[in-house]
This record gives sequence, C-alpha cells and structure tokens, in this order.
Amino acid sequence: MNRLLALLSIMWMATFASAADIVVEPGGNLHEALRQAREWRRTGDPRCIGGITIIVKPGRYYMSEPLFIRPEDSGTASSPLTIRGEEGAETIICGDQRQQHTQLWPQEGMERIIGFDTEKRTITIPTPPKTILSPHTSHHSPLEMLIHQRWAIAILRVKDTVAHGDSTVVTFHEPESRLEFEHPWPQPVIGGEKGNSSFLLRTTEQHDGIEQLLVIDGASHVYIRNITFEHTSWNRPLHKGHVTLQGGFPLVDAYKLKEHEGLPWDEGLENQAWIERPVSAVSVSHAKEVEFCDCTFRQLGSTALDFIDDTENCTVWSSTFEDIGGTAIMAGSFAESPREVHRPYPDLAKRCKGLRIHYNTIRRVGQEDWGAVAIGCGYVSNTEIMYNTVTDCPYSGICVGWGWTPHDTGMEQNTIQGNKVSRYATCLYDAGGIYTLSNQPGSVIRDNIISQPSSAPYATNDRAFCIYLDARTDGYTVFGNKTIDSDTLPNGLISIYDKRLRLIRRDEIGDNHPGPNLTFSPLP
Repeated sequence: MNRLLALLSIMWMATFASAADIVVEPGGNLHEALRQAREWRRTGDPRCIGGITIIVKPGRYYMSEPLFIRPEDSGTASSPLTIRGEEGAETIICGDQRQQHTQLWPQEGMERIIGFDTEKRTITIPTPPKTILSPHTSHHSPLEMLIHQRWAIAILRVKDTVAHGDSTVVTFHEPESRLEFEHPWPQPVIGGEKGNSSFLLRTTEQHDGIEQLLVIDGASHVYIRNITFEHTSWNRPLHKGHVTLQGGFPLVDAYKLKEHEGLPWDEGLENQAWIERPVSAVSVSHAKEVEFCDCTFRQLGSTALDFIDDTENCTVWSSTFEDIGGTAIMAGSFAESPREVHRPYPDLAKRCKGLRIHYNTIRRVGQEDWGAVAIGCGYVSNTEIMYNTVTDCPYSGICVGWGWTPHDTGMEQNTIQGNKVSRYATCLYDAGGIYTLSNQPGSVIRDNIISQPSSAPYATNDRAFCIYLDARTDGYTVFGNKTIDSDTLPNGLISIYDKRLRLIRRDEIGDNHPGPNLTFSPLP
C-alpha cells in the first residue's frame, strides 16, 4: 500500500511538473505571466519541480514599462526560471522607435571647428546658411551640435548663435556647457596633427520614450532564450545634452585641477571626473547564473545589455547585437558617481566575476554615441570574451579595464581570445580593435584576428591600433594574434583563410605608460 501511495504521489507531482509551462500569446501580459510563476515559487507549488518556463509565442509585445525580475522570481540549479521564444519564429519585446535625428549642416560629412573658448564657453564655426539658423534660434529650438572629440563625442543643445561674417559663435545650454568647457579631456582639438575637431548641426525628431525593456535585479538562475529586444529611446540628450569622459559614460561633474596638480596615486593627474552609467535596454544586477542565449538585440537607443553590479557566473551566448545606439554588451563597475573615476578601487572587480561572453555577433554599435564600443568591461575579474565577431565600431571594439592606474585594481584573470574584430575606429581615434586599461594580472589576449584600423575621415591624430594597451596596462600576456590587410569579405566577416593573414607586429600594438609585467610572445 505504501509503495502504491508513493507511486501515485510521484505521478501526481510529474503531472504538475509537466504543467509548469506558462504560455503567453500576442496581446497577452508578460507581467502577469511572471507574477504567476512568482506565486508558484512563493507557495511551493509542485509545478516548480524541474523549473518554470514562460513560453512567449511569436509576435510583438509592446512595453509601457520594463519587465522586472526580482529575488522572489529566482530559480535554482535544478529548477530555473526560463523565458523563451519558439525556435524558427521571432518573439519581440519592444518599445518605441528609437531617437531619430535630422542632420542640417553640413549636409554631408562634418565641418571643421574654427575656435574653442573655455573662458567664454563658446565654439566658433563657419557660418551656416541662413536657412539653417533662422528657424532654430528660439529658446525652444531643438537644434543641437554633435562634436568630434578624438576618443569621444559631445552632444550640446544650442542656446544661441551670433554670426560675424564668415564665422559664427555658438553658446549652449546647461548643464552640458559647464561640463564641456571645464573638463580638460576630452575637448575639441584645435591645431591637431590631422586638423581641427569637427562638428555637425542637427535636430531631434523624437520626444521621450521607453528606455528599458527588462530589468533583472536580485534574481538568480534565470535563462532568457530566443527573445528579440527592439526599439528603445535614449532620452538624456533631450534634457541634459551628453558630454562624455570615455566609452559613452556621461559626466555629471568634472573640472581641471588648477593648483598643485597630482594626487598620491598619480602625480601627473590634472582632471577630476564623476560619471553616471548610460541607460540600458536590458540590465542585470545582484544576480548569479543569468544566461542570454540565441537572443537578438537591435535598434536600441543606448546600451543594449548591461551587467551592472554584483553579478557572478553570467553568460551571453550565441546572440546577435546590431544597430545599437551605444555599447552592445557592458559589464562591471566603471566607478560611477559618487566615486571619482581616476582613483584605484580594488574592491570593485569582485562585484563582476565569472562573466562569459561567447560566440556572439556584434555589428553597428555606437549609432547614437560614437564613443561607445562593442564590448565594454570595467572592473571585472575572471571574465572570458571568446569567439565573438565584432564589426562596424566608430571607436574601439573590445575593451577591458578601467582606472588608468598601475596599482592593484582587483582586475585579474581576464581572457580575450579567438575574437574577430574588423572595421573599428571608423569615426574616432585613440582607439584599438582590442583596448585595455590598468593592471590586470594573469590576463591574456590571444589568437584574435583584428583588421587594421579604419581611416577615420575626421581624426585629429594617428593613434589607432590593432591592440591598444592604454594607460598603465599591465599583467597581460599577448600572443598568437593576427591581422589582415583587407578588412573583410562582403558578408562583413573576416576570412581566416586569407593569404595575407599574419601575426600582428609590435608597431601595431599601441602602449601608453605600460607596466613591467607585459609579455609578448611570439613577435615577428
């Protein structure tokens, strides 16, 4: 009798376990589906055995607010939470059309700046046609100026223009005017090796829209599979402009040390900067074992996918990122405010460890912010960036490290291996196909295939490299990396069979005050 009861109990539990699929049809509510899964977890429902899967049927799911996955939604190793679309069809979680711009002048390309006055906080440009300025001179004008600043851009809302014959003096709204003119790097270059910095004038066509689609905060053992994330806005430039330090990170305060330059950890330091993190369509925080597999991220206004803080053993696998306004994949702390970014912070790298970014295709990033990158990792440890294909980047391709310091950063054991990087530095220089910062003991850059930097038409210097070991990079072993003279095949992928494939030469590796523990093997 007891054996019979046990058997019936197992059959009863199996029946409910097989019913742990929650199906959402087009027009259905993803929030309600997640709430149902949460209630099963809360009540210990037998349907949780083996995991809960929310199957989202093909179609478009428009979001008026992001889907929040919280600690109460966490699965376990034996009972994960899975949200997936169906294979062979497209399930799209989407928002509004992303921000659109109309370039007014010059009609094609960019125009060189004439002057940059930090005291008067003005920029002097060649006088545009009257038809460009006259409709856009009121306080409510949507006119903005995008400025090329070597390794970053600035987007400044135009306050006023005063023409003086062939030249016009432009002033800007706050807070971006203060940030643009007080912080020394980057600023427009006047009298550069290859000419002055450049600019364009444009208007924006979109009002505020939804910026986030999915927020995973405090939940673990969550798997997102075969989902497309599409169409988010980027609202910041409409209200505050956009003045960046590097890598798409907007400044919230910044200035130059005017007396007694230097601090104990860097005697030559002249600038202070506090930044905030760009908004992301999909974000992960305080989480373990979160996986994105076979997903698509496209036409997103700012960052696509961001592992913000306190993440461990997360994975991005076999996914596609294309037409991204900012960075495709971001991870780890970048010492955002209230911390000042140029200090060494050895505690931060422990808060993003074991991240695996494998076999992804990333193309056309930085469509809104040219200073963004394909993969941007700050303070991270034990991170693997392997076998990804990266192409069409206005600045750098794969970036690891932050801090500009030779001191202990906590960053260690990071691997950049087997990636293919092409058509990078198409707009901005001081760039690398692979780019690193600061001390990262036990780290490796190996067996990557990297094209030569693009010929950026408005670059003010020649600082672009296949591999760029920037400010105080140390602890890396660099070997087995190759390049080709021709960028790509017609499909945008590098051919590993190209006869011109060869080892990257030492002069194709840039370094900036490198540390003593860099190893290059073999070098031609």
